[in-house]
Amino acid sequence: MARSRIHVGLEIGTTKTCMVVAEVKPDGSVKILGVGEGKSAGVRKGEITDFLQAKACVKSALLEAEDNSDVEINSVFLAVTGNHIHGINNIGTFRLPDNEKEVTQEHIDEVKEIAADLKLPAENVYLHNLVRHFSLDGQQHANTPVGLMGRTLEADFHIVHGMETRIQNSIKCVREIPLDVDDVVFAPVASAQIALTKSRKEAGALVIDIGGGTTDYILYTEGAIAASGCVPVGGDHITNDIHLVTHVPLSKSEKLKVTEADVSGDPAKSVGVVAVSDDNGFPDIEVQRQELNEVARWRLKETFEIVKKRLPEDWHGKVGTGVFLTGGTSLMQGIGELALEVYGQPVYRPERPEVSGVHAYFKDPQYSTALGLIRYAQILDEERPERKGGISTFFKALLPW
Repeated sequence: MARSRIHVGLEIGTTKTCMVVAEVKPDGSVKILGVGEGKSAGVRKGEITDFLQAKACVKSALLEAEDNSDVEINSVFLAVTGNHIHGINNIGTFRLPDNEKEVTQEHIDEVKEIAADLKLPAENVYLHNLVRHFSLDGQQHANTPVGLMGRTLEADFHIVHGMETRIQNSIKCVREIPLDVDDVVFAPVASAQIALTKSRKEAGALVIDIGGGTTDYILYTEGAIAASGCVPVGGDHITNDIHLVTHVPLSKSEKLKVTEADVSGDPAKSVGVVAVSDDNGFPDIEVQRQELNEVARWRLKETFEIVKKRLPEDWHGKVGTGVFLTGGTSLMQGIGELALEVYGQPVYRPERPEVSGVHAYFKDPQYSTALGLIRYAQILDEERPERKGGISTFFKALLPW
């Protein structure tokens, strides 16, 4: 008889460190048991820069998550990101022996191995090897063509890879708590599990997760990943730009960004001034709305344009659903209008995930990656029910840690 399983997702982000504890029930429903989170330290652009500070943040999130969930946590699914992580597509081709005309599982394993055998930079390791689709004698198949007759078998893979040492830093940070790492997941792969349903993936959709220090993206076409990556620019850069141009303190600049800035480009939203109070009793600082909006809009538009340039040339015609914005910065005023202007596609915010338990946490899109890790773990359970504490090929390569 199937039993409930407990999974834990951990995101060590630039702005926050978040740990989510969830129970996945036999009927597939998910109940959030508890959340631990706090402001990150020692993390820049999604990567650990001060090991001791980052480890202390993870430890604090762990204690809070255990206290809130009443669960003793031993292992986590870990999200990683950073500009060093890249996604690339690669096709492997295998011709069946002359005396064999029916595709077997051995042939599938052989072509998958060929497709995954991509020469990476010496300092990089595989993070994900994800099958996009198979082809047999030129005919595309979404599932493995085992049992079909054919001669030439192809496997189209999306391969995600990154610098081994930078990924190891995150793993080492978790293991010294000490916690085990069930699997390491590229952050947008996790976010997409929450943002997109199966039908949206098949119709084609682009997910953009705008965090504090990075903007992650993942493109689905025909139900498979077509592109993924990370841009080392996020909401903190917008805050810093506002600070540099207006000379308002950083803490006040963050509040201006969240409550006052509008990046839609609508002239009616750029009229007048915003008064910023001074904590030391000096006269209020007046910021022109037009200046504030232009600064925020320029940085965000630049980020969207960088993502757009990294997508395949034919992406626009293969996206039948639209663009989904998530992450904390996706809450900025006017961001939907700006995304529509850049991408020429309908723009959405993902619907609230269907989970029970601590609902309030997940009304905010900044939790999409952490909750997406739970969904990722659930998918692994469904696809590989025999998996018992198993780990990915990538993580096996890092076992010395």
